[in-house]
Amino acid sequence: MHSERAALCFLFRYAMEQESGLTVKRLFCTSHSSVDSKEMKKFQHLAHKWWDEEGEYSALHSMNDIRVPFIRYDTLLNTSSNYDLGSPLSGVKILDVGCGGGLLSEPLGRLGASVTGIDPLEDNIRTAEQHKSFDPVLAKRIQYKFSSLEEIVEESMETFDVIVASEVVEHVADLEMFIKCCSQVLKPEGSLFITTISKTQLSYVLGIVVAEKIMGIVPEGTHEWEKFVPPEELEHLLELNGFSVKTVNGMLYNPLSGSWSWMESRSVNYALHAVKSGAQGQSSPTDALSEMGSEQRSATAGTAL
Repeated sequence: MHSERAALCFLFRYAMEQESGLTVKRLFCTSHSSVDSKEMKKFQHLAHKWWDEEGEYSALHSMNDIRVPFIRYDTLLNTSSNYDLGSPLSGVKILDVGCGGGLLSEPLGRLGASVTGIDPLEDNIRTAEQHKSFDPVLAKRIQYKFSSLEEIVEESMETFDVIVASEVVEHVADLEMFIKCCSQVLKPEGSLFITTISKTQLSYVLGIVVAEKIMGIVPEGTHEWEKFVPPEELEHLLELNGFSVKTVNGMLYNPLSGSWSWMESRSVNYALHAVKSGAQGQSSPTDALSEMGSEQRSATAGTAL
């Protein structure tokens, strides 16, 4: 009798917590996670090599030449406020998911943004913290957390203006839950930027056979073709979760020059910008501006810095 009463009390408390929103972290973090433990093991031994521009992450260093302007340009396009030319992202709160050693967090911080970088590998966070400490300006603008995305949901509901997940979604265990969590911590009309690899025969040849097995651009085993995400699938998941996809640009890495460029085809790498819908389905006041400027984005993002 006592055990039945205790069980009923527990279920009642649990139901009340769910109703009041107190179990968000439990439901999204402890019972299930988008973090893939096998993927974490791949990157564990490379945690100290993030800032070696000639090493395993050299392609990510050079990717900054196009992904940073892309994020900057589309972020400004999606905001109607004036900005400081010297710090164009001043006042913008950015969450860098899977920040690694801070390769993308730092240039965004230099543009004036307030950046929170999270990563489920503690050694990555140590590397990022150490490198940030060399620049007093960045030390004030960037904070790093040893955390998964799910673990910050409860404390960061609708907190960020921008979320960046660059070369991350092809490594997560549950893509739909990852997108749901992004939506929860992003403000209405906030921007989500994703760069990833498409799932095509060409992406397998270039991304795995050439990049990993032949040229060694990245360590063998870094990617699994089965986890690559076609842009159409990603767009569909985003739209199902309250996002409006604004831009999808193809990207191509030239291993001979060590540089990235924009291209029309999205069959290998691509960059995507989506905007979370406003409160109660209200459209963003800058939607029309985004559509008018969509044809110009690729060229502008590739040349601006």
